[in-house]
Amino acid sequence: MANPNLTDMTEEDAADLQFPKDCLLSPTDKSENDVELEVSVLKDKILASDPMCRVCRSSLMEPYIRCAMCTNVEICPPCFAKGCEIDEHKNDHDYVIIKNEFPLIEGSNWTAKQELELLQVLQQCGFGNWIDVGRRMHKKSTECKMHYLQHYIDNQTLPDLPKIEENRTSLFGCELIPYMHKLQDLEEPPRFASNTSNSRLLAGYNAARSDFEVNFDNHAESLISELEFDDFQPDDDTYELGQALQAAIVQAYNNRLKERKRRYRIIRQHGLITLRKVISSTQKYENTITRPLAERLLIFMQLVDGIKFDFLMEGLHRVGELKNRISRLLEFRQNGLKHFHSVPMFQKLSKLRQEYERERKQYLNNPEYNWRNVLPDNVVSCNSPILGNTQRKTAPPLAINGLPGYEKLGADEKELCSIVRVMPANYLDFKHLLITESKKNGYLRLAQARILLKIDVNKTRKIYDFLVEKGHVNKPAQ
Repeated sequence: MANPNLTDMTEEDAADLQFPKDCLLSPTDKSENDVELEVSVLKDKILASDPMCRVCRSSLMEPYIRCAMCTNVEICPPCFAKGCEIDEHKNDHDYVIIKNEFPLIEGSNWTAKQELELLQVLQQCGFGNWIDVGRRMHKKSTECKMHYLQHYIDNQTLPDLPKIEENRTSLFGCELIPYMHKLQDLEEPPRFASNTSNSRLLAGYNAARSDFEVNFDNHAESLISELEFDDFQPDDDTYELGQALQAAIVQAYNNRLKERKRRYRIIRQHGLITLRKVISSTQKYENTITRPLAERLLIFMQLVDGIKFDFLMEGLHRVGELKNRISRLLEFRQNGLKHFHSVPMFQKLSKLRQEYERERKQYLNNPEYNWRNVLPDNVVSCNSPILGNTQRKTAPPLAINGLPGYEKLGADEKELCSIVRVMPANYLDFKHLLITESKKNGYLRLAQARILLKIDVNKTRKIYDFLVEKGHVNKPAQ
């Protein structure tokens, strides 16, 4: 392979080093130039994002050739196919093929080339823009997201990755400010016309403008509207008195502004504007905290701001979810289930049983299948004891799971409340009242229990008989 022209190399190196091309070096400065050239090549290697072909000076992309006998000699496949030689490198040297079509992470089907491409695309599109990342990677956005979070953030499978300490600053870049970030379910502010019912419900608050149509102490500005600071001149006898009077007026106006801001702050922190929305938001706690208890907890909004109140409600909501889960687990255990893989089959069979029961009731209530239509007319008209045996339809059991006081009941008491259709909290009050009255007199009559409870007489009898059976209440001596 013929050596390249020395003049061409000098011109090219001068361009790379940003030297003037017409500045030719003398032979005495050759060694000094070589040292500077080696340092510059080293700098170029550090700064370049991709390696360079030593022959054609093009950026190398895998796969490419690296000489195993020379130092820092890497050649692109076209130059290698032509048998190009440069400096001490010969085309008969041993070589290594550098490629990136191999899995970089154990257990992953992503190649090293795809890993590099993912990092480059992520740097261009930005973290969180997984739709564009997946489109440019020709993969699903969820796959790209899970792969990056799993191997680069959560587990950090690759070595020498920086360890990120999870705190507010590292996660959010700065101290987290509530409501600073846009929420996914953010709604447009309402724009109600003035003098409408919705506007009156908001006390005249314009949510789109974040201000009231009529402010508190709306005429406070009239104090300083006609105030002029040159009314009093320094040579007047009343100059100091006039200045003090003007300062007092401005101070009174500032006090009114402070009071206006204080009221705004109270309204904002305690949710007084969207009171109806706050109350309706308690519907999400129907199965955990229950709505009656959630409405009773609204009084704490007077003591804490909105965020702290949400923390309180969400904490109680989580407690309710855990209680409901424990109740379901106890129900599964009572039905003989000991393994989670048996639960889906149990739930499926329970659903089928409920459907069959509903169909059976519909079949019995259908007049086409009523036995009255099958019998002759003379038989139906006779006074049969069967015809006179009409009973009142029994109400279905009440679902009391998760209701207030449910966890304080025993198994028998839960069954009683469900059959009698009494709320657990009310049953506990009835029980305490009857037991207290029984201890006071030494016994308790059924008539007295009916006077105390003031509910349906049949429910009172069942509760009374249950407490007598359990020994909580004493019957009078015969």
